[in-house]
Amino acid sequence: MAFPRRLWRVLDRHPPPGIAGIGRRWRSPLRGPWLTSVYGLVLLVGLPLVIITGLLDYAAYSPQFGQALPRDVGWLRLPPFDWPTRPAWLFRLTQGLHVTLGIMLIPMVLAKLWSVIPKLFDWPPARSLAQVLERLSLLLLVGGILFQIATGLLNIQYAYLFGFDFYTAHYFGAWVFIAAFVAHVALKLPRLVSALRSRPVRAELRTSRAATRAEPPDPDGLVAAQPRPATMTRREALALVGGLSLLLGALTIGQSLDPLRRTALLLPRGRQPGHGPNGFPVNRAAAAAAIRDTDTGPDWRLSLSGGKRPVALDRTQLLALPQHTARLPIACVEGWSTAQTWTGVRLRDLAALAGVPEPASALVRSLEQAGLFNQAVLQANQLRHPDALLALRVNGADLSLDHGYPARVIVPALPGVHCTKWVTDIAFRTRSDA
Repeated sequence: MAFPRRLWRVLDRHPPPGIAGIGRRWRSPLRGPWLTSVYGLVLLVGLPLVIITGLLDYAAYSPQFGQALPRDVGWLRLPPFDWPTRPAWLFRLTQGLHVTLGIMLIPMVLAKLWSVIPKLFDWPPARSLAQVLERLSLLLLVGGILFQIATGLLNIQYAYLFGFDFYTAHYFGAWVFIAAFVAHVALKLPRLVSALRSRPVRAELRTSRAATRAEPPDPDGLVAAQPRPATMTRREALALVGGLSLLLGALTIGQSLDPLRRTALLLPRGRQPGHGPNGFPVNRAAAAAAIRDTDTGPDWRLSLSGGKRPVALDRTQLLALPQHTARLPIACVEGWSTAQTWTGVRLRDLAALAGVPEPASALVRSLEQAGLFNQAVLQANQLRHPDALLALRVNGADLSLDHGYPARVIVPALPGVHCTKWVTDIAFRTRSDA
């Protein structure tokens, strides 16, 4: 044990240039265990919801078929299960909540970091091996959440500036953050509880600016050694951060609620791009997918396979089949969603026509040649749902080219990228084929 003690003393005597005493320059009297714990409590409630909805969204991509990204996650693989088709708005809820709540918590994350920032400049950074482990978990916690926020926001804005695959980085980054978050909660929960109990909430919220004082010195050194006079109360600090969170929520939630679509100022792909039956948001346009007019012209055919012999149908023949209409949402990983009225042929009717009346799964292929989602595997409950369609029309009009003309898949609770557009082939599979 003598060597570690000598190491701490050497580090203490030789701080890096400019770091000595920097923590003492942060002199706000608001900093202390109580305010830090209030921010921490909000994050303790909100972050698990963001984590859970994020993992559920990954499961919605049916990783058991190898189509969730990243595909190879080793022992971080989630337990396989069939993603439900009821309620139809399930993925719209989980993905919308994941993105909206994640954005709303950003001011809380930054406020929490502000409240503890003097501790980040402590020197030496640790005086024991236990503190080394604690600071390491803190580094992973702070780095992890800032990485998740940055990559998530860039993905929402369609600004792929990463130089790496977003899905892979976001998934593994989430698990790094989860591990650090659990460790941090286990270490700090007793202090959070004691700090919240140390000051009555009602009394603190009624304290005037003139009466606002620093808390007593604490073991973690959060309280400023020489605090300045308060320029705002703790109530005003909480109101400022909470107000910013509500403002971000107001500028985000319109991406998931059709009547508020124009208020989604922070999410360009969640806003209303046009008017008329096909005027709702689109994630990947036909031009971006390199879909040509000749690909969708009179020579287009839908190929159905899996039975004794393949079946080919043109659009006129599909329109002559029994049509079904359903109002279903479509939701994308960026968080936007919309509900529209779709008309087309039930997938289970197409399966029967192909000679596979009880399909276990189906591989749906698109005319799109490139891209991560030019095909998708649908599981049995998605194929057999009465509202699962090969849609030919939307809101009483033919699909536009950007929305998948001549035919696209629409399935309740299915992620938008798996509601394949410009469908050219559906291969139905039985259990013996799996």
